[in-house]
Amino acid sequence: MLETIAIVIGSIFVLVGIAGCVLPLLPGPVLIFLGLLVLALLKDFFPPLTPTLMIVMAILTVIVTIGDYMIPLWGAKKYGTSKWGIWGSVAGMAIGLLFSPFGMLIGAVIGAVAVEWLVQKEKGKAFKAGWGVIVGSLLGAVLKLGVSGMMTYYFIRGLW
Repeated sequence: MLETIAIVIGSIFVLVGIAGCVLPLLPGPVLIFLGLLVLALLKDFFPPLTPTLMIVMAILTVIVTIGDYMIPLWGAKKYGTSKWGIWGSVAGMAIGLLFSPFGMLIGAVIGAVAVEWLVQKEKGKAFKAGWGVIVGSLLGAVLKLGVSGMMTYYFIRGLW
């Protein structure tokens, strides 16, 4: 009975975590890792859920979670955004997060474009800054989905 409850709890973490890869309000990789950890504890870290694998997955989870916030800013910087545009992007992310799941991305783009336009007075540079936020956000999402997919694979494999 306890085993069934643990598997159900782990599965819920994984399913909600997968949704969290798309919805910015949920920490997707963290939830999937917790589901994987529940299963690893239940199976006494029996292969494939070895302590080494769990340490690697924990490190990847931390890197991807931090990267999810940093990569869009890196993308903006890579496309020539000034420090003011970066701050506009951060403020836009925070405000956009209050409105909708995708508001974080939209807010970051609008914040970067608006502040760059105000500071530099050049429409082309402002839109380039917004494009950088989009590229960085997409790159972050791909990395997050990749790591989450890998952890989901090991969760399913650990069930057998």
